[in-house]
Amino acid sequence: MRSFTTPPTTEEIVALADEALAWAQARFPRDLARLLSGVSIVVDDFPDDETVAEMGLESGWDLTGLWRGVPLTQRSVADVARAPEMIHLYRLPILAEWIETEVDLRDLVRNVLIHEIAHHFGYSDEEIARLEAGEG
Repeated sequence: MRSFTTPPTTEEIVALADEALAWAQARFPRDLARLLSGVSIVVDDFPDDETVAEMGLESGWDLTGLWRGVPLTQRSVADVARAPEMIHLYRLPILAEWIETEVDLRDLVRNVLIHEIAHHFGYSDEEIARLEAGEG
C-alpha cells in the first residue's frame, strides 16, 4: 500500500478509484453492486466551466467528484437508451482537500467515489456514513 507524500498522477488517482470501486462493490447490497460493473471512472484535473455552472458552484475547486447519469431513483422502464454511466473525479480539487485536511489520500478518493455512487443510488448522508463504517 503506497503512502503518498507528493501529488499523485492522474494514473495513480485512477488506481485509487479502481480500489475504491472494488471496495464499494463488496459493501453495497448485491442488487445495487452489480449495477456498478458498467460504470466508467474518469479522472480530470478540474471540472469544466459548463459543469461548474450547471452545479451552481462559485468555483471548480468546490467539486471533487460527479456522477454523470440518471439516478436510479429517477429511472423508468419506459426510458430510452442513455449515455453510459460515468463517475468523474477531479484531481486538483481532491489534492487541495488532501492538503487541507491531511486525510489519507486513499481514504479521501474512496470517500469521494462512495458518495457519488451512494447518492446515485438514492442513499442519504446518514446511510452513506453507516455504509462506510461497515454497518451495511
